[in-house]
Amino acid sequence: QGLGPRQQVTLRASLRDEAGELFEAHGRYQAADDGELDLARCPALPGGSFSGLEPMGLLWALQPRKPFWRLVKKDVQTPFRLQLEVLEGHGTPPGQLLAQAEHERLFLREGVRRVPVREGRIRATLFLPPGNGPFPGIIDLYGTGGGLPEYRACLLANYGFAVLALAFYGYEDLPKEMKEFHLEYFEEAINYMLKHTQVKGPGVGLLGFSKGGDLCLSMASFLKGITATAVINGSVANVGAVLRYKDITIPPLGADTKRIKINKSGIADIIDVLNNPLEGPNRRSFIPLEKAECRFLFIVGQDDHNWKSEFFAVEGSKHLQAHGKEKPEIVCYPGAGHYIEPPFFPMCAASMHLLVGKPVMWGGEPKAHSEAQRDAWQQIQAFFHRHLNGKPSGTTNKL
Repeated sequence: QGLGPRQQVTLRASLRDEAGELFEAHGRYQAADDGELDLARCPALPGGSFSGLEPMGLLWALQPRKPFWRLVKKDVQTPFRLQLEVLEGHGTPPGQLLAQAEHERLFLREGVRRVPVREGRIRATLFLPPGNGPFPGIIDLYGTGGGLPEYRACLLANYGFAVLALAFYGYEDLPKEMKEFHLEYFEEAINYMLKHTQVKGPGVGLLGFSKGGDLCLSMASFLKGITATAVINGSVANVGAVLRYKDITIPPLGADTKRIKINKSGIADIIDVLNNPLEGPNRRSFIPLEKAECRFLFIVGQDDHNWKSEFFAVEGSKHLQAHGKEKPEIVCYPGAGHYIEPPFFPMCAASMHLLVGKPVMWGGEPKAHSEAQRDAWQQIQAFFHRHLNGKPSGTTNKL
């Protein structure tokens, strides 16, 4: 408030991540006749990081100064601090500073308990919602980056789920590399959740992204106690490492690095690298989904350049139905890339890939990707509320 009638201003947002790297976005705006600027009613004009009616544009359009850098949250106990500025005019650079504020984006809602878990071999963090449980339980797995990302699990716990963020390699005394995984480790995590007094049985949910997605599908196929499995841009074949369970071995899907395409900027497109899991010896890598006794949700970015997520989801669905199983839910998002994160994380178009050793493109178009993240977040919560609580979600329209 307090601008001149139809005054032209630039709004700028910036934040530094925990590594000190700077992310920035800006929008060009014109105040209303009464000198008020309401982003829910005033469209951003062309020439900024985004245009049109985008009240959250200053968040989803944030881009790193450093090339190939992805915004992640390492410590959920501290907020992201977003600097907001209003600057005079639409020049480059814009004019004088008219107003500024700091906005804190909290991850750990008041009353949510963060419990480090070191039981047996398990290396994890459990997030418990406020109030008296028991709560529907979810095990959350990330991808080939390894370590122990906690931010998605933490955010889900804000909505009434007991969520175990589970590390599986590249963390503490777990294997350093992705060579071989044993499902007994994941079975231990399921049993930990099922025995926990704050976790509502009779089964738990699984949420996996990328490599974590195919691990969740393998867990659902071989292990007991799983009621619902949601996979974000995952594969229906075992990828990247040998998988063992008791006397069963599933080899990783074959790949051919000659199929990597490098663009003019030196960024690799790896979408064609993996072999087809329906052909020849590669069929041994296809996860036996027909053994699973749970419901499935596949979240698919149709512009995923990491691998063919839509193809995998469709083949998984065909496979389940051919074995007399219920058709999984598949939600496809045109213009969404690989890294479908919680809402308002900026899209990462390309970043370093640990296994490829160079930056790879993840795909996606920023606005469509942002809309996909918002919707997928609702779909995931509704799916788990439906199958772990046996009742429709009360949080479908809240973020």
